[in-house]
Amino acid sequence: MPIPAASSSLPRSLLRDDVYRRLRDAIVDGTFEPGEQLRDGDLAAWLGVSRTPVREALLRLSGSGLVVSQPGRSTTVSPIEQSALRDARDVVAAMHELAVRETVGRLTPADIARMRDANRRFTAAAERGDVSAALDADDELHAVPIEVLGNAAVVTVLEQFGPIVRRAERLRFGSDAPAAAERHERFIALCEKQDAAAAAAMAYETWHTLPVSAEARPPTPRDGDR
Repeated sequence: MPIPAASSSLPRSLLRDDVYRRLRDAIVDGTFEPGEQLRDGDLAAWLGVSRTPVREALLRLSGSGLVVSQPGRSTTVSPIEQSALRDARDVVAAMHELAVRETVGRLTPADIARMRDANRRFTAAAERGDVSAALDADDELHAVPIEVLGNAAVVTVLEQFGPIVRRAERLRFGSDAPAAAERHERFIALCEKQDAAAAAAMAYETWHTLPVSAEARPPTPRDGDR
């Protein structure tokens, strides 16, 4: 397994959640590619931790579908499977739809400003070809209603299935960025006008139109969402 050359040592106070996030992000951003074998000893050396938090993180990643573990044999990065992506996409779309519907009337001017600032950073990052920064800004924008909702169950679901969707999103990111920035502005405007139904429908479609294969086309909007 090729390990990045740069040192990635983390503080001794590292929590197992930090290890999990580092490994999750390395899979999502393509540092570790589909089918690549993950050895806990190599990963522990890379992160500067013992094998125990690495093994715990790999177990969590297996539960979320990002790695495939064969007890006593090997752990490898999962392929991007259409069925798994479709299921994750549908769940993520539903969670964002719920959050927006429940919080549009509670979003403050400061919340709206945060969303607009995130979209400005998304646009700037996309223009310079910085996919990681663009997707980070996109996450920040959509996280505002999630944070305002304050529903721990929704957060848990998104933490499990969101990385699967983001992993596929990175692969198709590019030409759609300008249109995505425009959709963001329309979405933010709907939130600002407190049009809960329209904003929630747009949140759903934003996530639900992610193709599950290179040939797939976005699904037709649901009845009542047009």
